[in-house]
Amino acid sequence: MSATTTVRQAIPTLTFDDLKAAVSGGAAAFRCRRRLQPGGGEGDKVFPPTFAGAVYAVEQRRIAGREQPVTCVLLDSVQSQANRMEQALQEAIDAGEIALPVITVDFAKYGPTGDIKKDEEEGRLLDAVGKITSLQVPHRLADAILRDSEYNGEAFRKSASGRQLNLASPLNATAIYELCPTALLFGMWDSTGPKGGLGAKFERAIVSEVIGIEASLSELHKNRGVRRDPLEASKAVPILKNGDGSWRVADDPKKKGIVRPSEVNHGSVPFETDNAGITIGYAEQITTVSMICLRRLRFPIDNPKPDQNSANTAGRAVLAALGLCAATLAFESGMGLRSRCLLWPGGQMYWELLAKPGETPQSFALDAAAAKKLLAGTVIAAEQCGLTWRKEPLTLDPSKELLKLVKLSQQQIVKEGAAEES
Repeated sequence: MSATTTVRQAIPTLTFDDLKAAVSGGAAAFRCRRRLQPGGGEGDKVFPPTFAGAVYAVEQRRIAGREQPVTCVLLDSVQSQANRMEQALQEAIDAGEIALPVITVDFAKYGPTGDIKKDEEEGRLLDAVGKITSLQVPHRLADAILRDSEYNGEAFRKSASGRQLNLASPLNATAIYELCPTALLFGMWDSTGPKGGLGAKFERAIVSEVIGIEASLSELHKNRGVRRDPLEASKAVPILKNGDGSWRVADDPKKKGIVRPSEVNHGSVPFETDNAGITIGYAEQITTVSMICLRRLRFPIDNPKPDQNSANTAGRAVLAALGLCAATLAFESGMGLRSRCLLWPGGQMYWELLAKPGETPQSFALDAAAAKKLLAGTVIAAEQCGLTWRKEPLTLDPSKELLKLVKLSQQQIVKEGAAEES
């Protein structure tokens, strides 16, 4: 080997001790920045998401190494990236690769049996909704689908488990950790619960977005889409709000006070766009897991081992590992964001630890297998400190009114489809 040859050191894999030191110390965050290109290669067109006014989110950004601002386009928002990470966790749970508490609303047993007469007599749904979990609903543990479901015949939010949410806060996050720890990681605001706007609020600890750099707009044409409600609640179903904040499906659509399902947080949101894709120089994904945010959380328990501070640190380590695992599972092999927006990374996914200002961040590798192992290790360590989460499934049944909303919405979709064909 010549004197001028440079030997590149291998990037170490992130270990439990590394993570615990980052959480308990003064580290600010783990950061991952990756360059990506369209799956079709450089110069291939990609299709960004559209927003209000049917436009792409185009803006000027300062880019390292450039003297002047550069035209950029948002390819995947923070909210969308969070949904992709939650879906990756759900798939890992379904495959038995990780263990994580989720709450499920079971619509499966109310689906069609294939016997038309029986389905009509029992008032079954026209199409199977299946099971929907807290990783799939828009507002996580505070979502209207969970709120309007029942546990053992009792409204979920009035059950022993649901009532715990009324006392939750960043200083008392134990109940959320036990039921739905992803709500602490991805953020949650219990704005439609019993306390309204004063409900529990948790900021996002993990933030990720993808931007296209050196964006060039293409010719225009008309595209249409919709933000889907998992229940397909139709705007044509008449809803009446009750005085206690609950609601019911109205028998008379002309009755005073009728509102759409969207007024009680159910329903899809359609959009229309004139945009027809864009070309970029390259894309960049920026993901951060904030240790500062996690250190704001407390997990009070009756018998912490050896003390409460240890339990707090253990809980934060679990959430940090959960964030790193979610991002790794979702993005390690690239991203299929939407039709004609496949992005391929230019290199291995690794994380930088922002430990001390002024110091060069240390880099860590973390593949899917290591990420799942790290998560399992932190959960065991938290249990040894006395902090545990729910291991038995928590399955809810949709309320009668929620089932009625879904059923009538499905009937309305059939009617609208028949009207379009006639």
